[in-house]
Amino acid sequence: MATLNLGRIKPVFRDAYSGSTAYVVDDIVTHGNECFICIQAHGAGEQATSQTAYWKKLAAKGTDGTDVGTTITTQGDILYRDGSGLQRLAKGTAGQTLQMNGAANAPTWVTASSGGVLQIKAYHYTGEQGINSTSYTNTNVAVAITPTAADSHFWIIASISAGGDNHDANAVFNVHDSALGSSYSTESEFCFTDPDNGPGGNSTNEGYMSNQWSTGSDGSADNFKVQQSMIWGMYNPAADSSSARTFTVVCKSHQGSTSNGINIGGTGDSGDDNHQIRASSRIEVWEIANGIYS
Repeated sequence: MATLNLGRIKPVFRDAYSGSTAYVVDDIVTHGNECFICIQAHGAGEQATSQTAYWKKLAAKGTDGTDVGTTITTQGDILYRDGSGLQRLAKGTAGQTLQMNGAANAPTWVTASSGGVLQIKAYHYTGEQGINSTSYTNTNVAVAITPTAADSHFWIIASISAGGDNHDANAVFNVHDSALGSSYSTESEFCFTDPDNGPGGNSTNEGYMSNQWSTGSDGSADNFKVQQSMIWGMYNPAADSSSARTFTVVCKSHQGSTSNGINIGGTGDSGDDNHQIRASSRIEVWEIANGIYS
């Protein structure tokens, strides 16, 4: 029977090209990161892959890329492209933000600018509380806040509505900071310094920002007196802290008698709700980024 030689029916991969190996048609080799197929048989050491009479290039080598593993070397690095290729932007520091440079052609790390208002906490007191104390005591008008930054300042504003027990009733207010202690009568724990407005410090209009004034003499006016007092100011704590703190409005009434107090959220001496309107009280604390207010 006659024999028909069909030759190779598929190419054979011979690994990397070697000058000590003989090759036949349809052998495939790699050389210089490229791939070649033999188109003419030849003996060992006779032809290199550059000889186009014996080899046909199947796959050409592309342009070498950037080894990303050697470009970005540290956890947090960022890979970006500039005009010449891939580049490394080293990681920034805590609190920095990413933005474009002045030429708007590459990213860069910058220290975040201080914000303005970081948070606001408020409390609306709708109850009634009698204050009859010649020394400072706490009211029910208070709000807690946990600062988002240790060096923040606090804008504090409180509005207190109160009726007087009689025509001699008056009071002054301040704000207590729990971060400074737990004694509501200790003025060194207050946010604001009480000014001394009278001889010997005994003036009844001594206080910070606002005063609940007495009528001064008996009469129908004091029977229906409901007044609004304001306590406000920017408070910069002496020591930085991000711990929670509570701001409480404190109050002391007539310095000469505990019978001349006030009724926060209440009415005047008459107690007549038909002819006077009870009002509520409120405190707001705004956390302000350091450097915004001076």
